Amino acid sequence: MLREYQADLHIHTCLSPCGELEMHPAAIVKAAIEKKIPIIGICDHNSCENAVAVIEAADGKEVTVIPGIEVTSQEEVHICALFESVAEALKLQQLIYDNLDGENNPAVFGMQVVVEADGTVSGFNPRLLIGAAHLTLERVVKAIHALKGLAIAAHIDREGFGIIGQLGFIPPQLELDALEISYRMTWDEARIRFREYCNYPLLRSSDAHCLDAIGRARTTFRLEEPSFAEICRALKGINERSVIRL
Repeated sequence: MLREYQADLHIHTCLSPCGELEMHPAAIVKAAIEKKIPIIGICDHNSCENAVAVIEAADGKEVTVIPGIEVTSQEEVHICALFESVAEALKLQQLIYDNLDGENNPAVFGMQVVVEADGTVSGFNPRLLIGAAHLTLERVVKAIHALKGLAIAAHIDREGFGIIGQLGFIPPQLELDALEISYRMTWDEARIRFREYCNYPLLRSSDAHCLDAIGRARTTFRLEEPSFAEICRALKGINERSVIRL
């Protein structure tokens, strides 16, 4: 039987240099439960090293964690990649690491903290995760699909790092699975502003970098269960699964 599930598919942890230190796995899961969000996506910048810890923190709780990465292409466009399991996310992470230059300067960009499920610090990522990988937008999307993931253009209503702000348009040959708007824009505003892209499923996510921001924008799906596979079906409108725009 189908029912409605709320999801926030774009949440950062303390691994992202712009993420607050309070964004550790147990705290993120607790906030999702308190805000009645049964599906969350973890999308740190150019890495998924904290995804396993968030999944572990949600074990036995009524929160489904979808592992992902917010990739920065060489055009400086942000794409949220979501996967069935961490194994696929790690393969994309390796491709990104192989094409990412630079070393993080915590004093300038912020710390990139790798943590365990309870928030215990296990290390620091030295890479420049805030940087752009030497991967074209087309290659990023193809790599995501080769790993059976979802490629979602992040915060398209933003000038900085949004695909329209960076390129001026969405290339028609780019096989995106959905477009995301941020908390800054309502569904109605998006319908008007992006009416030429109405053929894409439209999602709304928080892009949370602090606990208070989790769930400030969310998407309601009609699904059989809270899972990655069901979200894939909803984006394609299979067997009455759907994205509900409130």
